[in-house]
Amino acid sequence: MTTPALLIRPPTPDDFAAWKPLWDGYNAFYGREGPTALPEAITQVTWQRFFDAYEPVHALVAERDGQLVGLVHYLFHRSTTRIEPTCYLQDLFTQSSERGRGVGRQLIQGVYDAVRRAGGQRVYWQTHTTNAAGRTLYDKVAKHEGFIVYATMV
Repeated sequence: MTTPALLIRPPTPDDFAAWKPLWDGYNAFYGREGPTALPEAITQVTWQRFFDAYEPVHALVAERDGQLVGLVHYLFHRSTTRIEPTCYLQDLFTQSSERGRGVGRQLIQGVYDAVRRAGGQRVYWQTHTTNAAGRTLYDKVAKHEGFIVYATMV
């Protein structure tokens, strides 16, 4: 069985209507829906940042048959342990119908390629311990370094 080609590319401003359901799906996966949904202003600013050359936030989308089927968001930052930029892969999501078809892997590879072009070497991310499907992929494309994440709102 052959599958239609997958295109990994930066989004265009015209992609918002197709990107938004993926973004909503990603947020719902982490419990941000209904009364706990992100404010619309955050979604709008996030989208605008992808097109602002002064922002360190970037995105790629996966397109199959003219439809967006996945997204990845990543950002570059400085580090006290590296001279070159470090990349944090912040969000990764694929439509449920596309899972297991290589979309997530190709989106991650797209980030790796962008990091190399930027002169970087390190990409890292976090996921919830209950994300078994994601962790199966992540264990194949990166190394779990054993860190535990702490966070608080100040």
